[in-house]
Amino acid sequence: MATTTTTSLGTAGEDRVLATAQQIVNSLNTPKEVREDMLLILSSFDNRLSHITDLVKDESNTAQGRLDAAEKVILRWETSSSGSSRHHSLPWEEAPEEVDEYFSAIDDILQSVGDLTIRSDNEIMDRAETAIQMAMSRLEDEFRHILISNTVPLDAERLYGSIRRGEQFFPSIDEEFESFGEVDRERGCFHERGPSLRDDVCVDLINADALIDLKEIADRMIWSGYEKECVQVYCNVRRDALDECLVILGIEKLSIEEVQKIEWKDLDEKMKKWIQAVKITVRVLLNRERRLCEQIFNASDSVKEICFNETAKGCLMQLLNFGEAVAIGHRSSEKLFRILDMYDAVADALPELQEMVTDKLICTEAKGVLHGLEEAAKGTLLELQNAVQNEPSRRPMQNGEIHPATRYVMNYLKLLVDYSETLDSILETDEDEADRFHGEAGDNHRLQSTTPFAKRLFLVISSLESNLEEKSKVYDDNALQYIFLMNNILYVVQKVKDSELGKLLGDNWVRKRRGQIRQYATSYLRASWSKALSCLKDEGIGGSTGNASKVALKERFKSFNACFEELYRIQTAWKVPDSQLREELRISISEKVIPAYRSFMGRFGSQLESGRHAGKYIKYTPEDLESYLSDFFEGSPLVLHHMRRKST
Repeated sequence: MATTTTTSLGTAGEDRVLATAQQIVNSLNTPKEVREDMLLILSSFDNRLSHITDLVKDESNTAQGRLDAAEKVILRWETSSSGSSRHHSLPWEEAPEEVDEYFSAIDDILQSVGDLTIRSDNEIMDRAETAIQMAMSRLEDEFRHILISNTVPLDAERLYGSIRRGEQFFPSIDEEFESFGEVDRERGCFHERGPSLRDDVCVDLINADALIDLKEIADRMIWSGYEKECVQVYCNVRRDALDECLVILGIEKLSIEEVQKIEWKDLDEKMKKWIQAVKITVRVLLNRERRLCEQIFNASDSVKEICFNETAKGCLMQLLNFGEAVAIGHRSSEKLFRILDMYDAVADALPELQEMVTDKLICTEAKGVLHGLEEAAKGTLLELQNAVQNEPSRRPMQNGEIHPATRYVMNYLKLLVDYSETLDSILETDEDEADRFHGEAGDNHRLQSTTPFAKRLFLVISSLESNLEEKSKVYDDNALQYIFLMNNILYVVQKVKDSELGKLLGDNWVRKRRGQIRQYATSYLRASWSKALSCLKDEGIGGSTGNASKVALKERFKSFNACFEELYRIQTAWKVPDSQLREELRISISEKVIPAYRSFMGRFGSQLESGRHAGKYIKYTPEDLESYLSDFFEGSPLVLHHMRRKST
């Protein structure tokens, strides 16, 4: 038993000595010939080291054997494809064990070149590096092939189906406000509010089955020092794939000059597609692209970041170039809704974009486009206000009806309320806006809401009111001026009351305009009916009620009849579209005219009724006049001249 124990201890001690000696020699990293000489010298000092040279040779042979076997696998695939202009692809699906064998061969070579016994042999290292180079060239081609063949085409119909739309109607008008008088107010078009994307939208950019193979290839290319080639292949393929996605989404590659030459109708369609594309690209495509980079390149954070930034840059810059072209393009009121939709799309996407993309250039460009769209929106609003203020009065509206400019501006502002939050943000820092508001509003006017957008609404509507005052002056008939103003200001008030505009401008604003309408009504009565009412006064008839001059009475009745018939002929043609205002005006006329006529007839009518041709002078009873007043302001001219009296 003692002998056995001693032998066992001796063997263990010899193993430790051999291991220590081998570690010392290997750590010196000396050439093969020198290393062998050192081992011979060490073995001569102690017989326990006599086997060390055999052990080292065996280990070297083992490492070289693995290298030889791996090299054969690599060369076998190169030889099998040497007769073809293209590499013969690895059998990923048909024989996955052969793919695993190829990967194992690469791993063995990489492991072997890390062995000091191999690294010291230049001839073997050259062979290993050649094999690695050949393997990486093949993996580069395989990486490209798998990426391309497994790219999933974008399903645009499915994405569009996930976009919620809202359509609103507003009158279409030519870009220049000078055309207001000639535009058919029945013409119209739909404005689609910027669509929103559902939160659960998800797409596959690469077939999931290919991700493992792509990761396996990427890992080995990175470990072998071929990350540059791997990145280049990935970025080239995925850039093209994202460019194709933009094509599917309807986004064309256009220069700034080309965008600015596009007619509005076509540009409007391109802006709508652009808004959708921005939402889809950032929220869906780039999110999935980032996830793809994380799955394939999780072995290297730097490679992952480079691949995502370089892949995303192309499609993002294409989108941003279009946004910049629109922002610096010609401004017109029709573009404002689309510009605000574009602004919202970029503003919503920017935080997510900054979180994903670390390329400062792209983020700076996106902020620049956002600022450009903001300036375009502010400038367009100011131009709208100036255009409303300065719209020339070419000809009066027939019959005193509502002017197309009034309809357009109020419907325009009514739709614009949907963007109040956006506009408050855009106008928040506009100091000139605040100065203009205080200058025009004066100390006596208070808005219930003083948000930036509410101030702008006040300024635009004030410009419209000033312009309507100027337009009213083209009417020769003063009474028609007031009908025109009543119609238009009431239309403005109704649009404000019946929409979110009312909350912004407030009840005080509405009450003030209703007071104006009442003043216009009083002025209308004075301008229209003063002459007729003057015929019903006692002054100038001569004598008392019982012995007034019949000649004077006849003249008074004739004058009143002529006045009423003329007013009837003219004012039945005038149009008051609002039924309530129309009825209120008729009642006001009736309250002024009918009692005066009835009183005049009661005092003097009997003096003429007993004479010949009494019906020639007393043509109408008070009831007749009341009945005829119901024809006023219907927009259909009627004639009472030479008509016989309705009742006797």
